[in-house]
This record gives sequence, C-alpha cells and structure tokens, in this order.
Amino acid sequence: MEIGQVIRKYRKEKDMTQEEMARRLGVTAPAVNKWESGASAPDIALLAPIARMLGITTDTLLCFREALTEEEIRRFVQEAGERLRKEDYDDVFNWAKSVLEQYPNCDSLIWQMALLLDVPRRVGEIPEEAAEQYDAYISSCYARALESGDEGIRLHGAAGLFGFYFWREEYDRAEGYLAYYSEEDPERKRRQGDIYSRTGRVREAYKLYEELVFSGYHKLQTALQSISQLAKQEKDMETARFIVEKQTGLARLMEIGQYQEATMEMDLAMAEKDPEATMRIAGKLLSCIEDITSYSRSRLYGHMEFKELSEEFCGQMRETLIKALREEENFGYMKGEARWQELLESCGEVPWGQGGSGAHFSNNR
Repeated sequence: MEIGQVIRKYRKEKDMTQEEMARRLGVTAPAVNKWESGASAPDIALLAPIARMLGITTDTLLCFREALTEEEIRRFVQEAGERLRKEDYDDVFNWAKSVLEQYPNCDSLIWQMALLLDVPRRVGEIPEEAAEQYDAYISSCYARALESGDEGIRLHGAAGLFGFYFWREEYDRAEGYLAYYSEEDPERKRRQGDIYSRTGRVREAYKLYEELVFSGYHKLQTALQSISQLAKQEKDMETARFIVEKQTGLARLMEIGQYQEATMEMDLAMAEKDPEATMRIAGKLLSCIEDITSYSRSRLYGHMEFKELSEEFCGQMRETLIKALREEENFGYMKGEARWQELLESCGEVPWGQGGSGAHFSNNR
C-alpha cells in the first residue's frame, strides 16, 4: 500500500474530509487529493503531523516499507535535484540524509541520492569546510549499494566509488572497484584506460581505448546488419539500401577496409538481383581480398596487435570467395551474363553451380 492509500484509509476511518485535513495541516484540499491519488507525496516535514492527525505511527504511515515504488523514488530524486538548484548544499545534504534514514533499505534511492550529492562536490561547487563530512557519507552510501541483491545497483555502487576515488586521485582504490565488472564489459575497459592514462601507462591506455573502438564498430555493424536483413525480409528495399549506406560509411570512417565495405554492398546487390552491381562488387572483392586486414595498418588501431595473415590463408580465403560466387542458389540470377561467366572462368576451373559451403554472403530472401 502506498502512502496516499494509507492516508485515504485512515482519514476515512476518522470521518474526516480532505478539506478538513488540509485546513488542519495548513495545505490546500487539492494537495491532499493529489497525495491520495498518488500524483504527489507529502513533504517529509508533514509526515509526523499527518501520522499524529490520523492516530497512527509514522511507521504505519510509511507501511514499514523497505523499498519504494519506482514512481516514489523518481519523485524523491526529482525533489533532490530541484532543491540542489534552489537551496544551500548543506540544507539539501541534511534533507537527503533524513529521507534515507526513513528508507534505509531502498538501495535504488540510496545510490541515486549519493550520486546527486556527489556531483556538486566533484565540480567544485561546494566549500571545503565540511568536505570530510560530506565525502564520508557519500562514499558510505555507495558502499551500501555494493551490498544490494540487485546486480545493476551493485554496479552503480561500484561506478560511484570508482568515480569518487578517481576524482580524489586515489587511483589504486578506484581500480579495485573494477572487479565488480565483467572482464568484457566495455565500461571496465574504459575506466581501466582512464586509470592507465592518469598513472603514466600511456601505451596500455591507448591499446584499451583502441580495443573499445574496434569492438564497438563490430557491435554496431552487427546491429545494422540485423536491421538490413529485417528490411529485406519485409521487402523494404529503400530501408535496406539506406542501412547498407550507413554500414559502408561506418566501415570507411573506421578504416576497416574495402573488402568489408564490399561484402555489405554485395548482400544488397543479391537481394535486389542487380547484375551490374553484382559484377562490379565481385570484381572489387576479388581485387582486395589479399588486403582484408588493412585495418591493422590504420592509426586508429596503432597500439593493437593483429595476427598477420599467411599467403596460404589468403589463398584459402580467395578459393572460398570464388566458390561462394559460383553458388547458383545465391547467384542464379547471374546465369547467362557473359561477363559474369568470363569472371568465373578467369578464377579457375570449378564448374558453375558447384560452389563450396563456406559462402561469404546470404541472400536473405
């Protein structure tokens, strides 16, 4: 039961109207109506007077709740933000403490209040006289979030403590909180890179940041590819072309190489059964397959280590590509095209329609 429902229940038991309750509390009747409907909540200063008026304890008024609803949390956080804009920091700090004392087990509210109080400290808006008092309480709130049964809240707590100690230039302590993240979490890598950059390990920082860029590119391309495939399934070729343009533009921007750009273009050409585009892109693929890892020479990834491809591997890749181009299931629409036949014949002796299983493309028809 939310606080508004509790107020309504006990007000009616007292045979008290909303107007009478409002008059005795010094508020408006619409305010009481909003409390009971859940549109707003009473100011914390009114909780004790409301409880006394209704003949109940504040614990009953607050329903002994260990957690608040998401809407109630949002209201407290919103109020804290508004108070920080209008009131002295110390007043807001004490108000926030009093709220958290009433809801000591609401982990979500605890870390959010800590963050709201922490940000003004980090940007230097708060006088240093009471810094130790403020910082000790803020860090204790983050530490409480670390004990939550909710993994997401634990990560918020770890992020808060990382930022707290990073700001104080206590980098060893900050680094310890990265253990709460999985090894592959991009945020862990980014924060580790920040530690490296601040502690003189510049090459290691470069490498981590570059790995984030490289893996981020592949995640984006995977998502875009899924959108493109969905558009083709829906016969929405306009959207499919639009997405492929974004894919090739992204590959170009991130200096991934012409081969990767061409594979995306080929998927679209196959879906549209476009002989001219297919012919042009196939030639491009064949001409640049030996430079498939050109990204390894980009300054964007200058501190990463890539395995150099052997001539044997490149030869196998070329054979696989040629077999894929000969697959009648995907390229049957090219049958009868003289230039296509010439291209395939120039690549070897494997007959048309006898492609291998290692195809690079999918028609997605």
